[in-house]
Amino acid sequence: MSEQTKKYLIIGPAWVGDMVMAQSLFIDIKSREPDAQIDVLAPAWTAAMTDRMPQVGELIAGNFNHGKLSLGERIRLGKSLRDRGYSNAIVLPNSLKSALVPAVARIPQRTGWLGEQRWGLLNDIRRLDKQRWPMTVQRFIALGESKAAPVRAIDKVPPPLLEVDANAVLTVLQANQLDTEKPILVLCPGAEFGPSKQWPAAHYAAVAKAYLQLDWQVWLMGSDKDVLVCDEINGASGGQCHVLAGKTSLPEAVDLMSLASLVVSNDSGLMHIAAALQKPLVAVYGSTDPGHTPPLSHNHAIARLGLDCSPCFKRECPLEHLNCLTQLSPQRVIELSQTL
Repeated sequence: MSEQTKKYLIIGPAWVGDMVMAQSLFIDIKSREPDAQIDVLAPAWTAAMTDRMPQVGELIAGNFNHGKLSLGERIRLGKSLRDRGYSNAIVLPNSLKSALVPAVARIPQRTGWLGEQRWGLLNDIRRLDKQRWPMTVQRFIALGESKAAPVRAIDKVPPPLLEVDANAVLTVLQANQLDTEKPILVLCPGAEFGPSKQWPAAHYAAVAKAYLQLDWQVWLMGSDKDVLVCDEINGASGGQCHVLAGKTSLPEAVDLMSLASLVVSNDSGLMHIAAALQKPLVAVYGSTDPGHTPPLSHNHAIARLGLDCSPCFKRECPLEHLNCLTQLSPQRVIELSQTL
């Protein structure tokens, strides 16, 4: 590596969807600096995504307790990175604790939004104007550029593009006794954020039944937290769906998603994975805003009512009705799916 070649340590997000969007930053850096090395420090539950990102060199798993400062562990990790030769750190999360490791590691340039008043930890501090950078991916991209760089229009942002391994696809198909003989509808009814992002199970079941009648197969995907809702959808669909929630790792979910003929998903990590695989996608939005975290692909449709009370960005409906989701009909989602 030449003296001019930069070596980046990216502090990655704790949300799967944000980690997928972070790939746009990695792609953008590599487009300007093909010889740059990009290593990523991230929590284990999102770090697995980097296996499918060829721009990433080394993954450093930050096994810190979720929601805890873990000061001692962060200091030890930072000290262990001092001899790695990193020239730049980019801190994507806004928390104070996320800026600790690069500071302890003495990385010369440490870039991030001011966030939780991170004076001293960062030395290239940016002040976030949410109106100027409305989208999460624009905020990520901006941290890889100079302060003077203009805001990148969304159509100028490189979309995430996850890689798929054909052998891994075959392995996970066989492990779950699946085949691709019929078109595949993937439904993703979960959302880590909370119920205000979850379209009703009965609505998902109606979409499943409509496609089962067209002789499609239906796969229900999610984490182990989504098993109950997937079982509910399957039961309401006559038990004809394949419940895969809790049965796959994150990379295996990428492999299975790559086979989808169509995906219907809440605003979730799996939605961003589907977009990064360029799958036909209907993205369902309730309390959140597609203007903030849209699917970064061209082959998608947004299902959203746009009520006066949304987006509220609350985990639970403050009005106790969830009309933004319950009143969004299955027929509307089916109609949108047929436009893709």
